[in-house]
Parts: sequence; C-alpha cells; structure tokens
Amino acid sequence: MGGRLLASMSLAVLALAQQPPGVPENAVQRVSDHVYAIIGFPNIAIVEGSRGTLVVDTGMGPKNGGVIVRAVGKLAKTPNLYLTTTHFHPEHASGVQAFPESTVLIRPAVQQEEMERRGQEFLEFFRGLSAQFKEELKDVQMRKPDILFDRELRLDLGGVTTRLSWMGAAHTKGDELIWVEGDRTLISGDIVQNKLVPNMPNEDASVKGWIEVLDKLAQAPVQPRFIVPDHGALGDGALIAQQRAFLADAQSRALALKRQGTGVEDAAKMMTAEFKTKYADWQNMNPLANIVRRVYAESQ
Repeated sequence: MGGRLLASMSLAVLALAQQPPGVPENAVQRVSDHVYAIIGFPNIAIVEGSRGTLVVDTGMGPKNGGVIVRAVGKLAKTPNLYLTTTHFHPEHASGVQAFPESTVLIRPAVQQEEMERRGQEFLEFFRGLSAQFKEELKDVQMRKPDILFDRELRLDLGGVTTRLSWMGAAHTKGDELIWVEGDRTLISGDIVQNKLVPNMPNEDASVKGWIEVLDKLAQAPVQPRFIVPDHGALGDGALIAQQRAFLADAQSRALALKRQGTGVEDAAKMMTAEFKTKYADWQNMNPLANIVRRVYAESQ
C-alpha cells in the first residue's frame, strides 16, 4: 500500500477502534426475528434458524473469535454452524481458528483471491497499529473456505433463508452483503454504515463501484427494515440513500476540483475542511482524503 493510503487508513482504523475494543462478552442484542448483533470492533451478526446458525465475521484474532463462539453456543438450536466474512480485513476474518472444525466457511471467490493476495500484508499492517492489535493477531491461522460462490449463494437455515451476495468492488474487491429474507435485514459490511465516512484503504477500493453497489441495493424490490453494518450504530433502510448521497457529493466535488486543475493533495485538504463543516455529525473525516485520491485516479 502507498504511504499516504497507509497513513490515512491507520487513522480510520484507530478512530473506529475507539469503541470498546474487540468483541464484548455477553453483549448480544436482538435485531429482528432471526438476527442478533454484537456491537463492537467490528459488529458481529448472528442469524439463527431451526437447522443451523450463520455467523457473519470473526472479530480480530482467536480471542475475539472465541467470544463469538461462546455467544453462538447460548443461541444456537443445533450444532450446525456456518461462517462467512464480509471482507478479508483482519478484524473481520482473522478469528476463524476459534470456530469448531465442523464450521462450514463460505466466501465469495473474489474475496478469497483477495485474501490470498493481500491477507498477510494486512495482518502485518494491523499488527503495527497498536500493541493490542499485535497481541490479538499473534499466531493467527487462516483456513480455506469449504464453499466458494461467484455472485450469490442462498442458505436455508430452517425457518429463515439468507442470501449471500457479491455485487462488485467497493471498500475491497471482495465485499459481501448478506440479506436475511423474511426479516428484511441487511448485514451490510462496510458498504452501508451510519454516518461513518467510507474508507478506501488502497487502490483496490472503488468510488464508482461503491456507488454502483448502493444503486443496486436501492433498486431491490424489497427494502430493508434493519441494517447491521460492520462498524458503528445499527440503522434502517434509509442508510442506503444517506451513504450514497455522501459518496456522490464527494465524487462530484472532487471531479470539479480536478477539472479546475487543483492537485489531488490540495483537493484532499480542501475537501476535508469543507466536509467537516458540511457533515458535522459524521464521525472522523480523515478517510475523505483517500476518497479524493480514488476519484482522481478513476477519472483518468
């Protein structure tokens, strides 16, 4: 990763981690009929059916993964456990070794390729961010998925069906979204969040792609009642339009500055100051600089 991208991502990650660190014990809350959430760094979603349970994301390292496994043990009606990850970043995927060997691990093929290509790089990057992260990521062991899918996979858990989808590159190349049918609950990864500035960690992220994914979500025939993002507060379907409006505004402003001949770093500074005022209730404007850099790169 480039130096500026790395520095900007460091600030974004550490800002998100100002929540109580890791995945808290005994903190499960009900979202809908079949969906539960643990609010932490990151948020974890659990979908419970009569024949199986799906966990979305692992937390950072085996310690946090173990917290999730214990929570699932109190909820699950059967030992049939499925696990998927919204993307390959360490706080979402590096706790897999804490799960029982019988757990069925499911991923989009694009995400798995990204994991194999950049997973170790991101583990080392996160280990360097803090002593806590270094400890949590000590002796991490990854495993291959049991099931890979291209665009979509439907999983019947008994009384509730989930649809796991890959819709294109956005925050990462392999972002996954999980739709819980009947409950009308979207587990949105980093793609839809509640007044958190979208994070474009490196050149694999795409502003154009992110907006396209949001448009696909907005055009779905059934809209969510509940959204469980990977970070920050839970919300409802209105978060989709809110996220799109922010990204489209940032894209439009950055393109205007580029047409005026403003250099990318000057544009990043100008827009960060502007958007801190314009979006005063959004948390942590530091990631905006990488959005500007991605807009400039994608418009070449």
